[in-house]
Amino acid sequence: MTPARPGLSAPPPAALAPPLFVVLWSSAFIAGIPGVEAAPPLLLMFARFAAAGTLLAAYALITRAPWPRGRALTHIAVSGLLMQAVQFGSFYTVLDMGFPAAVISLVQGLSPIVVALAARFLGEPVTGRQWLGFALGASGVLLAVADRVSLSAWGVVLCLVGLAGLTTGTLYQKRFVPAMDVRTGTSTQLLASAPAVGLACLVVETPRVSDWTAFGGSVAWMVLVNSIAAFILLNTMLARSSASRVSTVFFLTPAVTAVLAWLLAGQSLHPLAVAGLALGGAGVLLANHRPR
Repeated sequence: MTPARPGLSAPPPAALAPPLFVVLWSSAFIAGIPGVEAAPPLLLMFARFAAAGTLLAAYALITRAPWPRGRALTHIAVSGLLMQAVQFGSFYTVLDMGFPAAVISLVQGLSPIVVALAARFLGEPVTGRQWLGFALGASGVLLAVADRVSLSAWGVVLCLVGLAGLTTGTLYQKRFVPAMDVRTGTSTQLLASAPAVGLACLVVETPRVSDWTAFGGSVAWMVLVNSIAAFILLNTMLARSSASRVSTVFFLTPAVTAVLAWLLAGQSLHPLAVAGLALGGAGVLLANHRPR
């Protein structure tokens, strides 16, 4: 059976996709700050997933994209629950608890190491050069947030749950549905996640919005930029390359988050963040090196 086309009609060039993805992905931490101040985090995620999934589904119908069926549909839904509901439900709950965005992105930035350790599951060999890249990238992550760490036990647990959702979902998708169409696949992932976080919101939160302007602006950004554009890029990269190589881009998110916070939120940009960005970039280059 011929797999569905893995990309949009005009996917971004391979060299442009990773840096663009890092910027778009990192902006979610900035957009989420006013969002969790205006509404409970799971309500914010429900609105994000439902709106993004509906818009992307409409686009997929207009462009006549092939929809997954049978086992592929189940696998895509499972990967979506892990990468969307588990990851972001946990991370934004921690953000609502007062954890700095850079600390959350620090934990998220550790996903390449977890993916690399599980690379045998996908039959993807990891070279010595890649392990050196992982080491540099992890060092860059630590440098980027070294002066901002403030932890609590429950928050750490939720951060690790979010990390598990991201890494497990990445491996699961690469293993079972590596060639899914990013329009219908991403839409399916979002629409499968919306009722899950919606139910969790009703059980553990009191759904209410205290500031509709901040809530609407946060949701709009996360829907259009983070849930649609960033995940289309992520799924496109997963279709083009190995999970371990794709996951290395997360090494850059803590430092890029710090840069965006400096530009957009007026937070000071510390020299350690700049050093972390440089070191993380070197790690990504090494980990993505393809021998001739």
